[in-house]
Amino acid sequence: MVFDGQEELTAAAVARRVGVGRAAVSNWRRRYDDFPRPVGGGPGNPTFRWADIAAWLEQSGRAEQLAKAGRTETGTQALDGPTGGWTTRFEDREQAVTTLESGDLLAKVVVSLLPPATTAGAASGDDHSAPADDLPAVFDPACANGALLAAAADRFDNRARLLGQEIDEGLAQSATLRLRGHPLAGPYDIRLGDSLLGNRFAELLGRAAAVVCEPPFDRPDWPAGELTTDRRWEFGIPAPRDGELAWAQHCYAHLRPHGTAVIAVSPRTCVSPSGQPIREAMVRSGALRAVIALPPKMSSSGIDVNLWVLRRPHGESDTAPVDMVDLTGFPDMAEVPQQFGVWQRLFELAAAAPVGAGRPRPGPAVARSVSRLRLLDGETNLLPSRYVSTRAEPSADDLARVSGQVEALYARVGAGLPRYAAAGGGAGFSAVTLAELERAGALVIRARRTEPRAGDVLVWPRTPAVVVASGGESVAAMASHVIELDQARLDPAFVAAFLRPEVDAVPIHKVLGVLGREDLRRCRIPRLPIAEQRRYGAEFRRLSELREALATLARLSSTMIDQTLHGLTAGTLTPDRRSSRPTPTQEDREDSL
Repeated sequence: MVFDGQEELTAAAVARRVGVGRAAVSNWRRRYDDFPRPVGGGPGNPTFRWADIAAWLEQSGRAEQLAKAGRTETGTQALDGPTGGWTTRFEDREQAVTTLESGDLLAKVVVSLLPPATTAGAASGDDHSAPADDLPAVFDPACANGALLAAAADRFDNRARLLGQEIDEGLAQSATLRLRGHPLAGPYDIRLGDSLLGNRFAELLGRAAAVVCEPPFDRPDWPAGELTTDRRWEFGIPAPRDGELAWAQHCYAHLRPHGTAVIAVSPRTCVSPSGQPIREAMVRSGALRAVIALPPKMSSSGIDVNLWVLRRPHGESDTAPVDMVDLTGFPDMAEVPQQFGVWQRLFELAAAAPVGAGRPRPGPAVARSVSRLRLLDGETNLLPSRYVSTRAEPSADDLARVSGQVEALYARVGAGLPRYAAAGGGAGFSAVTLAELERAGALVIRARRTEPRAGDVLVWPRTPAVVVASGGESVAAMASHVIELDQARLDPAFVAAFLRPEVDAVPIHKVLGVLGREDLRRCRIPRLPIAEQRRYGAEFRRLSELREALATLARLSSTMIDQTLHGLTAGTLTPDRRSSRPTPTQEDREDSL
């Protein structure tokens, strides 16, 4: 293989080499005029010279991307010597995982799922009296830049052979250099080629201690027509668009008895109808041991991923339940376990509350053990969210109690709805403009860029357009007016309520959402004594509070209905109506007082 920087890469290959999504490369091309021009390919699939890309990344300050491609001394794949920049990287190996990029973090998580037995009894790679072939093999058939194999070196030191195959020549070079500079890596071998069409590790079939793989998600198709008779398809021939199932079976085919494979797959592969027969065969055979849904953006590909943990049984099929783990709700990717012992504890907790056939899901948890019979009931859906509930599910008594409280609140609010008397005959209110009130000193329309104070009247391009300020609002300087009132002469709630329809009636306000200062001065409010203003103001405040209470009550009612619907569909409730309300608790009695 020749690696002189002159090789031509597609945009997708550039993205894979530097560890970003294809959209990032497209954005670079669109936003930066100095991005290298294509040197080949067609309009729909141009190719770029890698040397030009590497130079642009360095000049534009994107050294972290070059680190992934094996080009800097500060990254994880330095090229400046036997160990190079890896010495620094190794010293910082225990750095906070929050500083790791998504691809490296995913690699640590994947490798942490491999059991210690992967290298049990293996001699050190430094023991030259033992042949290297005697070391257990950790294999990655789509090794890209070697992130998973480097994580395996971190985990197992030099007690394992690190084997990888990669179709992209530049990425294969990066993986080789990464492992060459790793201070802990044992014997390694990176081979160039298409793993599905041209398996360069055919001698490893049925012999690998572990297989780790993040397949190329940007290539869902696979050469189904050329490999229909291949013996690797133990669970069935995948459909043409089910390339991830081909990769999963390719990984599984290399496992020795009791060997473990951890494979990243998309959520689609867990539910696609075309893949159901293969998923069903995996479950029925006992090969599938766990499915783990990871938080978003864990993969450098940018798509959500699940991890399938496969183990080749020795002898009869394994009937143990499948562990379903849902970590999609974790706010921080660094919270995902990265030690085998933590995973074991999580699986033990899952086994403590199993989900069996015909049994409803238990309470909230991130992990449950699901019987294989339950998984085989239907379409063999392997999404953990189907079997694991990460939110608390209220009981029938809880929902009945809340329903009773909501009913009581509606009754109390209904009893408090106002019933006002009709106004007497007459010509209505006499009006005064804000300009007149400003000249009389009853108010001041303050300069823009002024923050409102409590009791000021705020006119802004929101709904409602006029409000009484609480003092905590942040206003847009060029689109809002702040009116300071002499509260001995004008009541804020009175002014705001009567000013609101005036502002809404100004045509320019309706069209542009911005009210001019002179337009505001022409707006009118009733001319009433301060005592009468305050009577109106008190009622306006009461109606505003009532509106807020009803809105809150509506949201509470909607949540209660959603919880009830969820309970009915999850099997924790039945359609049977309760004959009586539950007995109120002491807390309920105190709340009603």
